[in-house]
Amino acid sequence: MAFHESWVEKQIREAQERGEFDNLPGAGKPLEGLDDPDPDWWLKKMMAREGLDPSDALPPVMLLRRERATYPESLADVRTEEGVREILRDYNARVVDDRRRPVVGKASPVWAPTVDVDDMVEQWKVLRAERQPETEPAQVTPDVVRRLGWWRRLWRA
Repeated sequence: MAFHESWVEKQIREAQERGEFDNLPGAGKPLEGLDDPDPDWWLKKMMAREGLDPSDALPPVMLLRRERATYPESLADVRTEEGVREILRDYNARVVDDRRRPVVGKASPVWAPTVDVDDMVEQWKVLRAERQPETEPAQVTPDVVRRLGWWRRLWRA
């Protein structure tokens, strides 16, 4: 009986004869995931190894809905009202753009809700007031005036 060896099989056999497969990491250990009931175990392990966030694979509308759910708490670190308004206007624009995408299939599309910018700004103001303790206004003492006086003289010159 004649045995026909393909080019690939020949390369593997020659590499085995040279010992290139000896002492590889994991040699003699069972393969991972064979007893795992989750069929996507390998994908989850690869994403963790590569530092990828599984939420990056979500459809855009789901990412928008997730972002909407974080308001107004995620806006607490924004310092100005105009900054908050800009973020919310950008969010609403992205929602409208997502709604303009063509629908594929017979199922009704999933939409992300827009936000009422003025209402969200009011919630942001309340949240900022709760998170920032009341600070006393800076006391202007004669010592402070004397230390800042040289700046005034410098700018007047």
